[in-house]
Amino acid sequence: MSRQLPIIERLQQERATLNRELSIDLPKQIEQARAHGDIKENAEFHAAKERQGMLHARIGQIDSRIAELSMYTPASIPKDRAGYGSHVSVEDTQSGERVVYHLVFPEEADPQKGRVSLSSPIGRAFINRRPGDEIVVTTPSGRRTFEILGLTTIHDETASSDT
Repeated sequence: MSRQLPIIERLQQERATLNRELSIDLPKQIEQARAHGDIKENAEFHAAKERQGMLHARIGQIDSRIAELSMYTPASIPKDRAGYGSHVSVEDTQSGERVVYHLVFPEEADPQKGRVSLSSPIGRAFINRRPGDEIVVTTPSGRRTFEILGLTTIHDETASSDT
């Protein structure tokens, strides 16, 4: 049995919360608003209907994203090269600064915490790279050259959490 990626689980939880609001909470609000009389000039009714449309749109986005992310399974992520979930230890060859980047999907990115999107220039440059590789990345602040010093993949983390 293969595990789902954590981002898929979080999106499924969000979808479940939105579906609950859509199927339980909003119908009650719409019914209460209708009870107030003429719906043409009923702000509560129009707000609830607008929220209903927004929920349908967001659920559609979530379903599409889950379908895209479902192509990624732990088995499809390399064990010896950088990929989703990897912690990549690098040294900037010009400044000597050492940094650890955690490669994540765009929804999980937080550059302040070192969580870099796979679709960012740095994330794309690190994909499928190994320790010892030197990478030149064009960033908004200019060209930077990194040497990969170490790598911990999602498989390494899973193995250590299973013990």
